[in-house]
Amino acid sequence: MADSERSVRIERTENSRYEVTNVRGGTISVGSGSGDDFTPVELLLAAIGACSAIDVDIVTSRRAEPDKFTVQVRGDKIRDPKEGNRMENLAVEFTIRFPPGSEGDEARDALPRAAKMSHDRLCTVSRTVELGTPVSISLNDQV
Repeated sequence: MADSERSVRIERTENSRYEVTNVRGGTISVGSGSGDDFTPVELLLAAIGACSAIDVDIVTSRRAEPDKFTVQVRGDKIRDPKEGNRMENLAVEFTIRFPPGSEGDEARDALPRAAKMSHDRLCTVSRTVELGTPVSISLNDQV
């Protein structure tokens, strides 16, 4: 595998339920939304938010450990007969609090720039969504 390549393996466990495994052995359950498994759309929202959260956390926590750090990601699922299903109005909302004092002040000062850098350049997930990268599909082992 090339250094730039990323991959996951998805194995069907039952109708509309799957186990996703990364190359390090981590797993997550994915389903259609009938149970407590994450849906693919929820995973997309989680990927966008987590990617940005990591970028912002790395920059700000060098200055101060946050007292609170949450990210809410929202969007509208559109069923469009012409262009197909998709998400619109994607929004990432950070709620971050740093302790009082000079270190907290430094982290607060770095926060807007860190969030902007994540959005504009660093977050691979949201950059891919915004740029509209094509996805190819292939079929193997057809019987």
